[in-house]
This record gives sequence, C-alpha cells and structure tokens, in this order.
Amino acid sequence: MSFAAPDTLEAALTALARPGAEAIAGGTDWFPRMGDKAAGATLVDLRRVSGLVGITQVPDGWRIGAATPWTAVARADMPPAFDGLRAAARVVGSVQIQNAGTVGGNLCNASPAADGVPPLLALDARVELAGPGGVRVMALGDFLLGPRRTALAPGEAMLAVHVADPGQGWQGAFAKAGGREYLVISIAMIGALFQVRGGIVAGARIAVGACGPVAQRLAALEAGLVGTPAAQVTVAPGDLGELSPIDDQRADATYRLRTVAVMLTRMIRGLA
Repeated sequence: MSFAAPDTLEAALTALARPGAEAIAGGTDWFPRMGDKAAGATLVDLRRVSGLVGITQVPDGWRIGAATPWTAVARADMPPAFDGLRAAARVVGSVQIQNAGTVGGNLCNASPAADGVPPLLALDARVELAGPGGVRVMALGDFLLGPRRTALAPGEAMLAVHVADPGQGWQGAFAKAGGREYLVISIAMIGALFQVRGGIVAGARIAVGACGPVAQRLAALEAGLVGTPAAQVTVAPGDLGELSPIDDQRADATYRLRTVAVMLTRMIRGLA
C-alpha cells in the first residue's frame, strides 16, 4: 500500500484515479471498518487539499469544507438554525474523534446512525463532489443510498457541504438516545429546524436517524405540525409511519418509535 497526501484537488483526483485507491480524511470510520482486511493500493489523505477545510459564509448561505473537523463545527459562529448541527458535533464520538473526524467522512461512511446526517438533512444540505467527470452538486438525501452506500462515483471526492440560508426565525435542535450519554452509537436521533411564531408552529423540518436504512425527513409530520400550538404538541408513535426501524442489539423497533415520539414532543414543547 502507498500513501498520498496531496495539497491540490488536481493531485488528489490523480491519486484517486489509481486502481484500488481510497480516500480518507480523519480516518476515524475508515480504519475501524477495515479491521484485518488489506487496504487498497493507495490511501489518499484529503486533509491538505486547499479549500476542503473551513466554514465560510457565502452569498446564498454557508459552505462547510468536507475535511472540516467536527470540533470546528461545534465552535462555529453560525445562526440559530445551525444549533442542531453544532449540538450533534459535540456528541460525535469523543473529543479526540471530534478533533480528527470530518464532516465529509461522516457522510461518506453512510452509517444509518451517523450523528451528522439528520441535522444536515433538516438544513436541506447539498454535497459538492469532484471527479473525472468534473464537479457536481446533489442533495444530501440523494447522495445517501443505504447503509455504507452513497452516490460517490469511482475516483470522486467530496469537496464541501452547502447549506442555503434558511432565513430568519428558524431554530435548530438535536436530540440523541443511546445506552449512555457519550461514546455510544445512537438508538435514535433527531435533527430538526422549527419556526415558532406567537407560540404556533409556523414551519418544521424534521429528520430522524438510526430508524431506517438511511436517515430521513418526515414530510407528513412536518406538514401536520404547522399551525399547532407548540406547547400542546404531542407526537405519538403512530405519527411516525414514514420510519421503518429494525430490531437489533441496541433496541427493538417499537422502542425506537416510542423514543423518537417522546424526544420530538419534548423538543417542540421546549420551543414554546
């Protein structure tokens, strides 16, 4: 195995074009996933590539470089709509993982329980990809195809995550349930944005993770909450028919649905 640490996008794409080449950033998901398996012919570290690290405000919103560590996200000075994303950044593994693990790595790993995915789905995030065919941008929801499966083509790398400015009055939120408070794979988690005006829910964007093959938005529930007094909201498991959780060693499907219902109820009432 060879190792490459290019500092330009052109050099990175050249390295990724080699047979068996694989990209990493922090490597906090990649190395545990490999286990005892042999690595590819070339391991390409993208952290030195210009433009892949950092959070910047752009004319239509915000750009988060794909190799930006979660520590930077947690400390970023962004509007209240990003509070859920910042909260998620503070529970991605340990502090050491947050220092090394990156936003793009979390998305490309495509775990159903990836903490960074629900808040970014709620923010209507798009991902920017570059490869032999040029640069393309797609919705995060279209990029995530299933457990450990993405729309990333051979030889492509993720450059950035783009979030359009949600506008005034949106408040971000994040909630996670697990066997303990830290260093745990989620049983269920919620990333959401809400607009509450005069105590009434005026807008809702809700994404749930660890309750299906991929994290997903709950469009029907979002629409049903609009016009409801926030202090009176009660979400029931029956309202979560868009989810398809499984039974596994962490929790069964019924528990997951009940947990999401309780977390959402508390989240929305807390905004009243």
